[in-house]
Amino acid sequence: MKHIYVVLVILMWVLALISKSYGQETLPVLKGPYMGQTPPGSIAEPFAPGIISKSGWQLEGVFAPGMKEFYYTSNRDSATVTGYRMENNIWQKYIEFARNGEIVFSPDGNLMYMAKGYKERIGDGWSERKSLGAMIDRKDWHIMRLSASSKGTYVFDEATKDGNGVLRYARLIDGKREEPKPLGTQINGGKWTAHPFIAADESYLIWDSELEGGYGGSDLYISYRQQDGSWGPAINMGEAINSDKDDFFASVTPDGKYILFNRVIDDNGDIDIYWLDAQIIESLKVK
Repeated sequence: MKHIYVVLVILMWVLALISKSYGQETLPVLKGPYMGQTPPGSIAEPFAPGIISKSGWQLEGVFAPGMKEFYYTSNRDSATVTGYRMENNIWQKYIEFARNGEIVFSPDGNLMYMAKGYKERIGDGWSERKSLGAMIDRKDWHIMRLSASSKGTYVFDEATKDGNGVLRYARLIDGKREEPKPLGTQINGGKWTAHPFIAADESYLIWDSELEGGYGGSDLYISYRQQDGSWGPAINMGEAINSDKDDFFASVTPDGKYILFNRVIDDNGDIDIYWLDAQIIESLKVK
């Protein structure tokens, strides 16, 4: 009996320590737009440092249209998507699920694209993941990210072991999806070309790649739609956003004000979410 008592006391002591540890991990009260964070300027900085961007592996941060939901991926060994929602001006965690494709939202916010699949918004939640169909959901394509415009154009990548995968696009014409085609060499001109983000109005395309003359590792590039409908040359987005390590997976907030992206921050492969003012998009277009 004494032995059982000692075990119970030790167990209660351990539970108390665990409870205290969890309490220390509790998020601070986050109020207002952008998860309560002070917006950045023209130089990239960590998003929600110590809260979202912290030691380890945090990436793929995206806001849903309406700017009242934020999602990101964590846990290198078992990638998990965590979603936060702002209610009564306060952000609270409301959903968590295993990642199966990198999240990008349709411009109207009703679809959550996840590589070869998608979820539909149902009330305050989401449906189960569904396939985008045989044209996209092919066994020989390892798609990491698919982005869609308001016109329904898909742009998606292809992960390969040798880094020679390309970005493809597939337009929606008269309600019918055309066969995917590779984008031109001005887009597919480097190695490890991936993670496309197409503007809702198709005025620009952002992606990451390794090209000669870059800052180091993968850099973020942008191409602008030309008057004849073609895509312009790849423009390195510069030192305000690119570093001497890998910078990748960019998206523009649905309100058009900020760019969120991932950056490898050390030699251990740890990743944080960064953001900066989206005015850089207009500045580079002028140049």
